[in-house]
Amino acid sequence: MQRCPWANTSPAMQAYHDHEWGQPVHGQQKLFELLSLETYQAGLSWQTVLNKRGAFNAVFYHYNVQRVAQMTAADVDRLLQDERIIRHRQKLAATINNARVLANWSEPVSFSTWLWAFVDDQPIRHPWQTAADVPASTPLAQTLARELKCHGFKFVGPTTVYSFLQAAGLVNDHLASCDWAPENRGRA
Repeated sequence: MQRCPWANTSPAMQAYHDHEWGQPVHGQQKLFELLSLETYQAGLSWQTVLNKRGAFNAVFYHYNVQRVAQMTAADVDRLLQDERIIRHRQKLAATINNARVLANWSEPVSFSTWLWAFVDDQPIRHPWQTAADVPASTPLAQTLARELKCHGFKFVGPTTVYSFLQAAGLVNDHLASCDWAPENRGRA
């Protein structure tokens, strides 16, 4: 199998690449999980985040927006003692803050509908040739990061947002040579 180079570092990375990354996601809970995971990655490797994903799911109630929105500063203090997760006060607080934003979403459409409108409801395909071609951010990510911040989201800079767009399938950045690129699906 020909995969994007970053996916060949471990079985967990391969599974994430093959079954999740770049697949269009529309459910609020899953979008919230992916956004949260991307905020944890800031300054760390994706492998580290994947290794701790199960623990994050447990401590954040499988990213149930309503339950996470009810968490308090005392919960953050408790989580800072949990060695199973990435213990970063601002990232943990951002998860709770972002759940509150979603729980109180004031747009006339759902978060998913609002988000997907940025790409006209169709994934953007970038058939990059090499990993070096893939940017850390794009004008779309910069715009969306500003909009998310205007809504009250935290820890959503352009690089984090671009990674989120890739993870949630709004942007498909599988390399042109990757078997999971849309144009290569079904080839022998």
